[in-house]
Amino acid sequence: MARTQAERRADTRDRLLQAAAARFAADGIDGASIDAIADDADRTSGSVYAHFGSKEGLLLALLDSWKNDVAVAATAEMATAPTMPGRLAALWRNFADPPNDGAHWVQLEHELWLYATRHADARDQLADRYRDIRRTVRDEMGQWRASGDITPPVADDVLGALLVALLIGLEMQHRLDPDAIDERVALAGLAALLGVTEPTEVMT
Repeated sequence: MARTQAERRADTRDRLLQAAAARFAADGIDGASIDAIADDADRTSGSVYAHFGSKEGLLLALLDSWKNDVAVAATAEMATAPTMPGRLAALWRNFADPPNDGAHWVQLEHELWLYATRHADARDQLADRYRDIRRTVRDEMGQWRASGDITPPVADDVLGALLVALLIGLEMQHRLDPDAIDERVALAGLAALLGVTEPTEVMT
């Protein structure tokens, strides 16, 4: 049965994302060319521009795909956790050791930050991306505060930024020295920021 145009476009998009994931992981952002990614996907470089606009657009689409997968997994785990410390443990586990190809997501987030410091267009895109992330986190934490699950010592308008910064910083250190920055350390920091007072023993 012949595939529809929408199905062919979706297949091309998926092929390009998979090829980009492998190329970015192997060569870094600067080293991965659009031509190489297109060749790996058995598509033309024009298809990259048609679907994503640029290499930066392709990278952001790839990161968003992974981020969404991690968010779905983390949300599902947090929803079934019986305690707030259990929710924080699920949040940290999915951030520090994401499912599927998620480990590449966090690595590429770091590479994108470095790339953005050298390219103004990418910097603006990344800044917009982090504004959206901070708003999403702020809104979610606002719901947790309203329900009485957390009592952060800071206002909602700065909590999103602080939580994102804490998670990224912890993950960077954990990647280099997992024994020093382990789950106990990470969850102690999250609990302090969010005002979670339940015993830390249940968070291990």
